[in-house]
Amino acid sequence: MGFIAREKDLAFFERCYKNRKAQLVVLYGRRRVGKTSCLREFAKDKPHVWYSCTKDTDAIQVRRLAQRISARLPETVRTLGGIDSWERALRSIPQLDMPGRKLVILDEFPYAVASNKALPSIMQNVWDELLSHEDVMIVLSGSSIGFMEDNLLGEGNPLYGRATGIWKMEPLSYSDAVKFFPSYTPQQKLEAYGILGGIPYYLEQFDPDEDVRTNVCDYVLARGCPLYTEVNFLLREELQEPSTYNAVLDAVAAGETQLGKIAQKGMLDTSSANTYLRRLESLRILEREFSVQMGAQERTKKGRGLWRVNDNYVRFWYAAVAPYVSELDQGDVEGVWEHVIAPNINDLLSRPFEDVCRQWVRRRNIEGDLPFRYRVLGRWWQDANEIDIVALGDRATHLLGECKFWKEPVDASVLSELEDKQESFFREGDGYLYLFAKNGFIDGGAFADGNPKIHLVEAERLEE
Repeated sequence: MGFIAREKDLAFFERCYKNRKAQLVVLYGRRRVGKTSCLREFAKDKPHVWYSCTKDTDAIQVRRLAQRISARLPETVRTLGGIDSWERALRSIPQLDMPGRKLVILDEFPYAVASNKALPSIMQNVWDELLSHEDVMIVLSGSSIGFMEDNLLGEGNPLYGRATGIWKMEPLSYSDAVKFFPSYTPQQKLEAYGILGGIPYYLEQFDPDEDVRTNVCDYVLARGCPLYTEVNFLLREELQEPSTYNAVLDAVAAGETQLGKIAQKGMLDTSSANTYLRRLESLRILEREFSVQMGAQERTKKGRGLWRVNDNYVRFWYAAVAPYVSELDQGDVEGVWEHVIAPNINDLLSRPFEDVCRQWVRRRNIEGDLPFRYRVLGRWWQDANEIDIVALGDRATHLLGECKFWKEPVDASVLSELEDKQESFFREGDGYLYLFAKNGFIDGGAFADGNPKIHLVEAERLEE
């Protein structure tokens, strides 16, 4: 399968490339999100030097980079002396034998800094003195989100304020992710995305010619396949205390959403638990969710908000794989599917379905296809009452939505419940009701009776 989606990401890099000023571009995002593939697609038709930094000594890094740069230097320059330091390597970039812009990509840049702490300062000096005045584009890419945001781009660091472009790569949206499965039904696409999310590496593991059941059994539950150990790998790669983080994640995935309960289940004090939660939030594995009407001041308080797993695959793994590792290690793949996953698939994937529906509302807002333009979008709850989707506009205009990942079509009772909540909590302003259904609506949704303020959205439309 060829390169899929990433049109906006590629457009950003093309704008930087065509800019007449010198470019120092920083690209970052979580592991497996597709940074390297996107950069390769961007650079494939352009003369460039590419160096993937590794966990090696500084001397080895310099030698490997020197080989790539020297291969692109004119013969007359190449014989004047070897490249034996990062500074010499960087200073040689303007002399690269390339037509037009000199493009240099340093992938996984944090690895290089780990073996040479002075590298950001060296790059700052060479950039200020030389490279910022040349026809160059340098891309620094990294998967360590904390390092890229705090140690590279953060105030007080050598490269602070030097970057001409900063791009954080996000997981693919639902409408892009399902392009990996062109022959799937809308329902199968929702199930695949609910399990894998928008991480391209995960999506690539599934065979688009096999159904969801076969793919889960072969590429998630089978001992030895990449996705079986992916979550443990992710925690070991990113975190210094994976066992403690695992306990925190296990608590959140099991349904604990409040700081105190998470700390109690993970056997931590609340201060420590909050630190671990924040770190997982920085990796975009967890998120702290607030009711859509909660004010900015309330959101700053430590105990406010509800913690939830933000990554579809991590959520699925903790719910359907981690508790059954003993059985799966013994080869009981079919048993776990038949007795654990298949009977509970709609419950397991209901929260990702809500995310898909919110993405749809967000796209419709951008396209101007909603009845009004909203200011804020999210989930709403108050005491025991909650609504899956609430979008609020000016003058109390609102959109209320319920998302049903049911095996059966949705009936009129769901609409009645939403109308009751609107009457109780959103009586003011002009309101619109949206129902989202995995498997459609009873009698084609005749219960909506053609009311222009009631919108029924089936699975087929969620790719729009």
